[in-house]
Amino acid sequence: MAALTEFELIDRFFRRRADTSAAHGARGVVLGIGDDAALLAPTPGSQLAASVDMLVAGRHFFADVDPEALGHKTLAVNLSDMAAMGATPRWALLAGALPDADPRWLDGFARGFFALAAAHGVDLVGGDTTRGPLNLCLTILGEVPVGKALLRGGASAGDSIWVSGALGDASLALAHRAGRLVLSDDEDAACQNALLRPAPRVALGIRLRGLASAAIDVSDGLVGDLGHILKSSKVGAMIELAAIPRSKALDRQLASPAHDIALECLLAGGDDYELCFTAAPSHDQRIAAIAAELRLPLHRIGIIVDTPGLTVRDSSGIPLARLPHAYDHFAK
Repeated sequence: MAALTEFELIDRFFRRRADTSAAHGARGVVLGIGDDAALLAPTPGSQLAASVDMLVAGRHFFADVDPEALGHKTLAVNLSDMAAMGATPRWALLAGALPDADPRWLDGFARGFFALAAAHGVDLVGGDTTRGPLNLCLTILGEVPVGKALLRGGASAGDSIWVSGALGDASLALAHRAGRLVLSDDEDAACQNALLRPAPRVALGIRLRGLASAAIDVSDGLVGDLGHILKSSKVGAMIELAAIPRSKALDRQLASPAHDIALECLLAGGDDYELCFTAAPSHDQRIAAIAAELRLPLHRIGIIVDTPGLTVRDSSGIPLARLPHAYDHFAK
């Protein structure tokens, strides 16, 4: 099979035939892939939300990862940022360094990427490719009505603290692969799915406009990401360990000799891509109604307090003596 050129690669796997102003004008794409830059038409009355994430082989994913799952996750982590801002995702630009132009790998990656893009109405409008160690960088642009974006700095004492979905399974999958604990085959399959195919909570973020006082996505672990809200809002928090949502697999590990590892996965494992948000207690019932409407579990895990710092209390009400550190790319 003849090697693909850079432009054949783009044309075959990443240019969608609807990339014309006539077909895409209603979604704000005046000019898509094929020129030196895309031309976009934001919705009047909206602000642009922009975010970028990089995924590096050996750091963010294993080199033998299923390419379709990697295509999904490459977009999902950016969609999660849009969700945390209450923004509607619109356009994406993808840059990638690839060891080679393997058509089978590219076909799988594109299939996973565009399936999730279609589910969220996202158009790929540009990017770049080069040869090199596998490295993917995606920029996403979204829209949010002026003044309605969810920020990290609005939490106030007395606000409820909420978390969507469940935490810790992605990190549990990595701990199992590293031999730090042992999962059953079924548990491993479920945790691998959480790691490789996170579900970005875009619909939740949009519904939280006007309700949430602060929000963030849990990408580096609950302790660290909630800590960003506390720092920006100049407040503290008290959360209940028993209230933090987790799977039966993680609960089983918490009751095993691997307790400390499981606790680290739950509080600081990261790669969850759930939303952590705060809201006035007067909104508790409305938030419960949103959970029912979206069929997405939302758990109230604690309360914002005036005193700076984060306290996590065990089932006996005793604060944990030490909290695990959130993930840090440059930690030694």
